[in-house]
Amino acid sequence: METWKQILGERIPVELGREIDIYETQIELKRQGKIDDKVFAETRLRRGAYGQRYDNGQRDDGTGPKTLAYADRATTKGPDTLWHAPGMQRIKIPFGGMSNEQLEALADLAEEYADGICHVTTRQDIQLHFVHIEDTPDIMRRLAAVGITSREACGNTVRNVTCCHLAGVCRQEAFDVTAYARATARFLLGHPDCQDFGRKFKVAFSGCAESACALVAIHDLGFVARTRVGEDGREERGFRTYVGGGLGTVPYQAKLYDEFVPESQILPLAQAMSRVFARLGEKKNRARARVKFLVAKLGIEEFKRLVEEECRCLTPDPRWTAFLAEAQVVESAPEMAEFCQPVLAGERYGLWSVTNVYRQSQPGYAVVTVALPLGDLTSWQMRSLADIARRFCSDRVRATVEQNLVLRWVREADLGAIHLELEAIGLSEPGAGSILDVTACPGTDTCKLGIASSRGLANELRARIAVQFGQLDQDVSRLRIKVSGCFNSCGQHHVADIGFYAVSRKISGRTVPHFQVVLGGRWGRNGAEYGLAIAAVPSKKIPDVVAIITARYVSDRNPGEDFQDFCGRMGKRAMKDLLAGLMMVPAYEEDRTFYSDWGDPREFTIGDMGVGECAGEVVSPVEFSLAEAERRAFEAQLLLEGGDCEAGDKMAYSAMLEAARALVRQKVPDIRDDAEAIVSEFRRSFYDTQLFFDQYAGGKFAQYLFGRYEDDRRIFNEETTHRLIEESLLFIEAAHSCETKIAQRPAVVAPVSLQAELPETHAE
Repeated sequence: METWKQILGERIPVELGREIDIYETQIELKRQGKIDDKVFAETRLRRGAYGQRYDNGQRDDGTGPKTLAYADRATTKGPDTLWHAPGMQRIKIPFGGMSNEQLEALADLAEEYADGICHVTTRQDIQLHFVHIEDTPDIMRRLAAVGITSREACGNTVRNVTCCHLAGVCRQEAFDVTAYARATARFLLGHPDCQDFGRKFKVAFSGCAESACALVAIHDLGFVARTRVGEDGREERGFRTYVGGGLGTVPYQAKLYDEFVPESQILPLAQAMSRVFARLGEKKNRARARVKFLVAKLGIEEFKRLVEEECRCLTPDPRWTAFLAEAQVVESAPEMAEFCQPVLAGERYGLWSVTNVYRQSQPGYAVVTVALPLGDLTSWQMRSLADIARRFCSDRVRATVEQNLVLRWVREADLGAIHLELEAIGLSEPGAGSILDVTACPGTDTCKLGIASSRGLANELRARIAVQFGQLDQDVSRLRIKVSGCFNSCGQHHVADIGFYAVSRKISGRTVPHFQVVLGGRWGRNGAEYGLAIAAVPSKKIPDVVAIITARYVSDRNPGEDFQDFCGRMGKRAMKDLLAGLMMVPAYEEDRTFYSDWGDPREFTIGDMGVGECAGEVVSPVEFSLAEAERRAFEAQLLLEGGDCEAGDKMAYSAMLEAARALVRQKVPDIRDDAEAIVSEFRRSFYDTQLFFDQYAGGKFAQYLFGRYEDDRRIFNEETTHRLIEESLLFIEAAHSCETKIAQRPAVVAPVSLQAELPETHAE
């Protein structure tokens, strides 16, 4: 009797099948201890296999399998966490496009090998959690049989190439960018010029400059479609091209590389840029190993000169233009085997049709967004969705960068019927692309870097907003909320209207989950503006933050004033004053709920100091100094807001020095109050000893202080000051964490690895 491997074998491309066989052999060699841990870690990451965090081994809703359920399947013990317990498998979906057969295959794999959940990411990927590494080769084979690969979904590679989910049907696009995204993904996958990066490389395509369907401005390489009239009078296609964008801990705006790159030149440009990045990009310090740092170091003009020089050295490749004929093909309506009869819409159709239906540029057709709370849907829902797509729109399903799925080419006459079908499988929630559609990274559910529960908070925000969603002010309903479980911006908090990222604070010896409130980001224009954190608020008060800020916006806005302009007019001091009453944490005996996280009844603490009853009224000099550092960082924002970039920069620098001094004074109480003495002692006592090191970020945050201290040719402008303020905020957070570590583990601080895995998707 033939096995499934034999049955599917004929459908797996020979080269891809061979790669999976080699990977399976590498797993066996790792089991035998014949492959170095670090080498194997990069090997599996390049196949999309990630380590995963475990606390109680369950999701917020308690549905996930517990770690102990897999304990008997663990093979060997070692530094690589995937040998202790299941991890995560990321699956590359170029431009987010999936066929019904692929949807069904993903549903089967989630059901058979994972926890029954398919998770859509902010890079249009699919992730399966609680997957055992021994099962990953079989998962990869079954994916390959339906035309999907997980190759280079993680690791120091070109990640999934993203694209507008409306490409080809958008009413404002210059042209359909789908074929260009597909060709780029295929060309760069496994390309020899893309195998020696210091970190990841992300590419995105947008059909227009105004919307944020592809978020070009936050990418290493971004293409925005445009046309021009050539010398022969014919219309030419090309792309306004950007380079060096990125979020992460400190966001960088992408720089304009070229106003118009002809369509025939985008692949050689991507290849040449990859070669420059591989040759000159940072390799040792992973915190600086992104294209954005290389562009900042060289300057955009020098970077462009090097890329153009590299282009001239390339050997011509027929693949550069082979796809252009395909790109000219206009997408047409699917030939449906079944014509559905018109159905009367249900009671809840009205609001859903306003928020989840987009009228295509092709008359009579629409795009239906299937809103996925937290980006999750069950295997059964995924399989059912494939059935619905087969009936209503054929193979026209795509993932979005906001963790949803869309059905394209739905006949407008079928909207009522498709809503009822979606309602029957629990996927008819309204609010796609609205304040209800909260984006969140995995946070402490599964991510090793998570500080607090971003998914738990997002779930709570959704629940509260849903109660009044239909009655919300129209401008408020259009806002975006995005939540990150740490400073890395995997939840894209920097470009949200209202963003949050997790931090912690020590209150009377106990650790309390907090979130920094980020305002000033702009989701539109491809994520064109980044926000700044203005205040750290206890996690349990974050829903009140949203209520207070949106209420003030409704009551005090000027006619036609959007949220970003309103926040700018109000100013950061006024916005922070709004939140002053929410920043206090009640005593543990008064309200213990503040000392646990959303969705987790356990106390949020990394140790109890066992202090006496008077400890709650004692504030150490370190806490005073860190509070002063926070004040200075906020003052720097006010100076920047007022247009004084130099003063804002210097104030942000002084905030870092004050935070460093707070720690140093514990070692040297009479330290001189000057930069040289503080930085020198901080380096000796906290950096060289790795006491300041974060478990996963290493000494990256200390480098922010050192870099500013050593910069004797400082250029003061809005961009550099904004960046330094971001760095000062992160340095202060790291100082808070270091102080907590000193208080709770004063005897020994063991060195930590600097080669930590980094989470989805914009993590640094």
